Amino acid sequence: MKIRVLLADDQALVRAGFRALLDAQPDIDVVGEAADGQQAVMLARRHRPDIVLMDIRMPVMDGLAAARQIVGDDRLTGTKIIILTTFELDEYVFEALRGGASGFLVKDTEPADLVRGVREVASGDALLSPSVTRRLIAEFAAKAKKPRAGVELTALTDREREVMALAAEGLSNDEIAARLVVSPATAKTHVSRAMVKLHARDRAQLVVIAYETGLVKPGWLD
Repeated sequence: MKIRVLLADDQALVRAGFRALLDAQPDIDVVGEAADGQQAVMLARRHRPDIVLMDIRMPVMDGLAAARQIVGDDRLTGTKIIILTTFELDEYVFEALRGGASGFLVKDTEPADLVRGVREVASGDALLSPSVTRRLIAEFAAKAKKPRAGVELTALTDREREVMALAAEGLSNDEIAARLVVSPATAKTHVSRAMVKLHARDRAQLVVIAYETGLVKPGWLD
């Protein structure tokens, strides 16, 4: 089954370039294009894509507001959002991740990385490279005025907390498994259980929660 992708960007040339690249892949199908956030929400509800490539800065309704509507729509629980941005350290990217986006890409990313990113998010992974994740989340989680309300880590086992902290470090399941000397399947199970217990939409949101609850301190990298 093909991965269904919706493109949301106010620049027609950007959409055309992404469409040409993605439609050329045998396992990806671009189902629509939106020039503003309001149109993105409408088309997402119509086509129910697997992935929305969402620019943040768009007219009528910005990508952040559009992402919130899509994430909050019970009919679109299977739709994942990848935020498109010009800069890696964009404060709106953190807000998008906090709101349920599954990751982000800079617009000038290599074509192969864009295709790989779409496939990774469609398979359930978060599109968060370790180096960028640590800088982005640490910087903007530090600016959060108050912890995430209603989230209790007491439901997690010690191992689940440990795995969650490693995920926040940007480690993949294979890397977590190597660090803890367990199988990748076991690492994935711990991550999945933590997500379920904390009602995290996906791995990206789990990483944000790790910082906002204080499990990982924003300044720990220094």
